Amino acid sequence: MHHTGIYKSPVEGPLVLGTEDVEHDIVIDRKHHGGVDQAVYAYGWNHYDFWRALYPGLILDYGFLGENLTVSHLDEENIHVGDTYQLGETIIQVTKPRQPCFKLGIRFGNPEVINQFWNSTKSGVYFKVLKTGSVNVNDEFKLLEKALNSPSIAQVFLSKKR
Repeated sequence: MHHTGIYKSPVEGPLVLGTEDVEHDIVIDRKHHGGVDQAVYAYGWNHYDFWRALYPGLILDYGFLGENLTVSHLDEENIHVGDTYQLGETIIQVTKPRQPCFKLGIRFGNPEVINQFWNSTKSGVYFKVLKTGSVNVNDEFKLLEKALNSPSIAQVFLSKKR
């Protein structure tokens, strides 16, 4: 059996985003998860229909892909490394896309999901927390500053494709 923090579910009340992780989150593998440049992982709710079509037998709810934050709409082609957002009390900055590992296959009950993930641009986004604080359901995900001459998350993700 593998120990993993990928099993996430919706929470009631605020989440506190810290400089290296989300308060009360389980991070088993500190070598590959958490830390300053991967303090928060966000995934777009808009991508869930894609996964539901591929896995109709699964009940996919907020957090199913291991994200700390499920944002109503993420477009990895228009989110760039270095973009800065305000969310609740926090200020967060885009650092990189998620690269899937075998634990995603465990979560879906099918290792093929890893290839399906790589063959999309639905990677989700890791953030650095510039200002710690709490976030709540329905907080606005507000762009504060667009990074200039910076690659999109989709471009970075596709460049790492195996």
